[in-house]
Amino acid sequence: MAPPSFDLGLRPRSNPLGESVAAAPTIEPRQWQRQLIELMRRRLRQGPALEKDVLVHAGPGAGKTIGALLGFRRLWQEGHLDRVLICCHRTTIANQWLETGRRLGLILEPWQGCTPQDTCHGLVLSYQAATRAQGDPTALLAGAGQGARWLAIADEVHHLGLDPDEPESSAWGPAFIRLTEPAALRLGLSGTPFRADNLAFCAARRQPIPAEEGGGEHIVPDLSIEPRQLIEAGDVRPLEFRFQDGWVEHGRPQDGVEREQSPLSAESRESWRARNLRRAIRLGDGGGIALRVLLQARSRLAWVRQREPDAGGLVVARDIMHARQITALLVEQGDRVQLVHSQELEAEALLKAFRAGAGEWLVSVDMCSEGFDAPRLRVVAYLTTVVTRSRFVQAITRAVRVGESSQVCPAGPLPPSYVFAPADPLLMGYARGWSLSEPYRISPPRLTANADAGGWGGTVDPLASWQALGVRSSGVIQVRGPQLPKLSKSSSMPRTHE
Repeated sequence: MAPPSFDLGLRPRSNPLGESVAAAPTIEPRQWQRQLIELMRRRLRQGPALEKDVLVHAGPGAGKTIGALLGFRRLWQEGHLDRVLICCHRTTIANQWLETGRRLGLILEPWQGCTPQDTCHGLVLSYQAATRAQGDPTALLAGAGQGARWLAIADEVHHLGLDPDEPESSAWGPAFIRLTEPAALRLGLSGTPFRADNLAFCAARRQPIPAEEGGGEHIVPDLSIEPRQLIEAGDVRPLEFRFQDGWVEHGRPQDGVEREQSPLSAESRESWRARNLRRAIRLGDGGGIALRVLLQARSRLAWVRQREPDAGGLVVARDIMHARQITALLVEQGDRVQLVHSQELEAEALLKAFRAGAGEWLVSVDMCSEGFDAPRLRVVAYLTTVVTRSRFVQAITRAVRVGESSQVCPAGPLPPSYVFAPADPLLMGYARGWSLSEPYRISPPRLTANADAGGWGGTVDPLASWQALGVRSSGVIQVRGPQLPKLSKSSSMPRTHE
């Protein structure tokens, strides 16, 4: 298949391409978005010394999509850029880019292997489509004029892994590099700029770490906007966590296996911790940890809906069968539920319906993490065995986005959204630092990055502060606000059996 082509027939900026931009509504950029525009402008003015890769770390709800397109529009108006190529990892996310472009008066087209209209500002394609566009990348500039300058945007750029030992092992990363080599600037956007496999990724600046500090490299964002900054400005919501604790019983005395108890929140043996969580998320189990999580989440959503009738909740399930069980339970209680998973042919339509206000709950299997935008989400129930930092943070931060009605409120922190989950030690550790930013560390070959830490340098010890405070395992563990958690005691612990 031929690569996408910008055979667009450039026209003066005062004519057709400028008409839609001129008619677009005026949107005042946030402070960090103005910083991004100035950063891109400075890079483009550097001439032969241009460092073309720019990495932005901004959490969900920060406005990465609109910020990047505002930057392109401004620099297009100033004559620094001629076109834009946007790559993303899912079709649903591509559609959000197209819609945001329309709001800004930009004419973006999905690339479908043919020449776009000559009034188009740029193209949107998936990373998978980029792997098929491995011909001559300069074909992207065909007909666009001598010396045309274009911007390449990589959404959730941490997906574009680069393995120096096996360059072709991760197809998306090398394909993006080949495709965008002629670009004047490559802008990488990420809400979680780290990986669990210790690999670097595209459009990112690497900084060596001195040998006396362990060696390796840091991936350093050119612009980093921490969630707590956005919370303080009222741009996103804070999160409050409710972790349901309990005892898990292992062994079957009827089979001659001695029964042994394990506290869910305080289990330090990794094999037992993982086994505990697998049991804790089961519905219908004797201890009822998962049922209590759902009960608390339903109660909190009902409370929020008294003040915000359109508010909705998200349940992250382990697999399709698990999701169906959760859906059936919620429907039994009279709730309206949208179930989405990879085998659901109408998944995109169901997501769109939920965004528009259909149902109280969305039950999902790994389809509502990165890039999913539904500002009505106010409650998340995390009931899956996936415990990598990136997946947890991506899931819970679906509930931090702010709708247009909330953005007219006075500046300052907004009412929180809520996360409910079993009291797994790793999940509690990630909750403690979800709003903090640290550089992603790539360890040298002799060391192995901690996969459960999401690829961040060092190891995560979620029990350290717990033990230091002398807090014993309890019923519900509360984490409040964007700073480190305050752990509260409760009277009883549910029991689950294995």
